[in-house]
Amino acid sequence: MIVRVDKVASSTATLKLGKEIEISDRIEVRAGNVIVVKALQEKSVYDKLELDTGRMAHIGREDVIAGVLGKRRALKGFVGDLPETIAVGDRLQILNLGGVIGVCVSGNKDLGTPLQVEVLGMAVRDGRPLNIEEGAIPPRASLAGIPDFPPLVIVEGTCMAAGKTQAACEIIQKLAQRGWRCAALKATGVACMRDLLNMIDHGARDGLSFQDAGLPSTVDTPDLPSVMKGLLAALAARKPDVIVVELGDGIIGGYGVAGILKDPEIRAAARAHVMCANDLVAAWGAVAVMKEMDLRIDVFAGPATDNTVGSGYIQRELKVPAANARTDGHRLADIVEGLLG
Repeated sequence: MIVRVDKVASSTATLKLGKEIEISDRIEVRAGNVIVVKALQEKSVYDKLELDTGRMAHIGREDVIAGVLGKRRALKGFVGDLPETIAVGDRLQILNLGGVIGVCVSGNKDLGTPLQVEVLGMAVRDGRPLNIEEGAIPPRASLAGIPDFPPLVIVEGTCMAAGKTQAACEIIQKLAQRGWRCAALKATGVACMRDLLNMIDHGARDGLSFQDAGLPSTVDTPDLPSVMKGLLAALAARKPDVIVVELGDGIIGGYGVAGILKDPEIRAAARAHVMCANDLVAAWGAVAVMKEMDLRIDVFAGPATDNTVGSGYIQRELKVPAANARTDGHRLADIVEGLLG
């Protein structure tokens, strides 16, 4: 059966679906499979969907939406899993702005309950379920053998919403203005184009995310470092001077950040670690967590550096430079550029 959808979620963007989609009532529960649903309600909070164009749109009741099955582990958002089975008529929830769909197992008081949807069917092509892994960039076991592999600037944080994208954008913009050819990689998180598009809008010549590797999120992803290496190799082939990597979520969390930071090849390629912290306790904890992994923080950004109370403590007590991305972007870029040589 062919259905016409009202909104195509950005989580499906790599497939370039269009509005006419063939669906089947035989549904395979697998992360990344495209599912077509109907909105059962209209919300005033967390009511938006990021479309495959990158634009945001309000979800209206009865809207027919194409999204993808996936999991989420958001400390300040929804936590969701995949059910064991799905049938036409079942109720699921939209777990994030990018249209990742599953069963919410833990909510958030600030966002209310996730938007409820009714399953209409599974998107298919030639009888096969459509999955965003089609045409995806394959994983790579090693970075060895990549000619002129560029240095990495890794932007990590103590939590989601700690200012990582702001810091990455400021670094990219200032370096690009100084003549650096920058590439951007959103390496962990849950599918949404917004952060990567923001980095491209600030001067990155090329950009990829884990979505380009066929993942709706990086929750429970086996050998995530190999996935990241495949994406890094694809970006390196385009000859940037530097790759700015944003690790979505926090260094402690459910998206696999720690596994990436522990990988020997990625560690060796990283010239700068930019840590974004929400407050001073988080900054102190970040130093301890990174020290356990035998990694140093080169500069702090984020809300903990919003004024001299935070930046002074960080520089005096933690012995790490601090540069607020919103008010001191040039200093942040100066520190990073110095580490890049």
